[in-house]
This record gives sequence, structure tokens and C-alpha cells, in this order.
Amino acid sequence: AEKRALELLEFLGLSHRKSHKPNELSGGEQQRVAVARALINDPKLIFADEPSGNLDSESAENLHNLFFKLRDEFGQTFIIVTHNTELADMADRKLTMVDGKIIS
Repeated sequence: AEKRALELLEFLGLSHRKSHKPNELSGGEQQRVAVARALINDPKLIFADEPSGNLDSESAENLHNLFFKLRDEFGQTFIIVTHNTELADMADRKLTMVDGKIIS
């Protein structure tokens, strides 16, 4: 598990931060660590609820691009809940909900 964790941190560009505490990481770095944690057991499906909601626009864009890189390189499937229309428009498939009902 430790070897896999180090591989993921390297892939996500965080190997130099492996010994840092969460409060020593930027918001974008914390989100990438969360992605590494989600990937550690190689799940077939990853759920992300507003993954970039607390990030600045540059960090959010980097995180969005990371999701697509992971999809392409590892075959990961992501289900992302977001109010960010730019991220939603990048998806392979987009479902829209209003008042708890799927409308498109």
C-alpha cells in the first residue's frame, strides 16, 4: 500500500510533499491528495461531490484536467456532482437535475 501511495503521489506531482501535514498544503494540493486516497485501492468508480468548490479557478482547472488524465491513463470512471458548468461541459456524459429529478 505504501508503494502504491508513493506512486500516486509521484503521478500527481506531490512526491516532494509526502511528509507534509494537511495544513501545510495548498487547497489544490489537498484535493490532489484526496484524489490519491480515492485511487489507492484501484476502484472502478470514483464519486466526487463538488471537488473544486473550494478552489481558485486555476487550481480548479488543474483538478478538472487531472480527472480526464486519470480517465485516459488508468481507465478510471468518475461520477462528479458539480454546479460548475465548465466542468460539466467537459464530461463524456452530462445529466442535469432540478429539484431531485433528472431532466436531461
